[in-house]
Amino acid sequence: MNREIIDINDYTILLEEASTENNLIDSCFFDEPVIAIAFYGAGDVGLNVKFDGKTKKFHHTKGMVLSFYADNMVEFEHHVSKLKSLQCLVIATTIRNIDKLPNGEGQFLEQFLYQLIHPKDHYVEGPVFNMSPEMFQLVEQFFSNTYEGEIKMMFYKSHITALLSHYFGQLAQQQNTKLDTSQIEKINLAQEILLSDLESPPSLTELANRIGTNTNKLKIEFKAQFGVPVFKYLQNERLKKAYSLIKNEQKTIQEAAWAVGYDSLGSFSNAFEKKFGYRPSQV
Repeated sequence: MNREIIDINDYTILLEEASTENNLIDSCFFDEPVIAIAFYGAGDVGLNVKFDGKTKKFHHTKGMVLSFYADNMVEFEHHVSKLKSLQCLVIATTIRNIDKLPNGEGQFLEQFLYQLIHPKDHYVEGPVFNMSPEMFQLVEQFFSNTYEGEIKMMFYKSHITALLSHYFGQLAQQQNTKLDTSQIEKINLAQEILLSDLESPPSLTELANRIGTNTNKLKIEFKAQFGVPVFKYLQNERLKKAYSLIKNEQKTIQEAAWAVGYDSLGSFSNAFEKKFGYRPSQV
């Protein structure tokens, strides 16, 4: 378990990362009441939020953004396993610090997360949704940067501002759109189906049939929720997995390409370079 805590501009930033060959349960509490936004990165850890004898469970956290108010009576329990690692970035502040936040962020918290600033329970949950590709990329950079000292702090400050800008921007868009919760569940199911079989994913028609909708609605709603078309999302996930296979598991370029469904090494290398800016041989 790697845990880093940084204080920046009246925010407390918590970076947590863990992986295990077995099963691991990691519990954490906050010392004082906080308003927080948790961004879950490349891992897909299970999360249980426990308070007042109740438990709220999240089974698929990869790419999830969870906003909440919590006091010291609330327990956050992460279930880490070999296939479900933890990668979580939490941006937290206190109610007394709202007016001190930079860039008008206190005003945005009041506007978009009013129920968290005026809580009526030990745990109050705000909006929960999936990150846009831009947000996901920013979160990944928190865990992959190698800066030290003042340069690292400069990096954190700039990226916190950028991440919150995307976050509040996405909340603003949601306020202007009437959300159909049943449709959101279907689109989340479509995402799970794609991620479960990157090598041989279903066609657009098959995917629409499996979640109980039509292809046109699938295309429109998927892009609205994840910011990119279905198969652009699929390509991004394939390439991210291939990158991890090459860098972390020492797979050959050919093995990584085959593992994510590419038959042509040329096509794989070109797509990889277009996404990351360098060839897979340079990883």
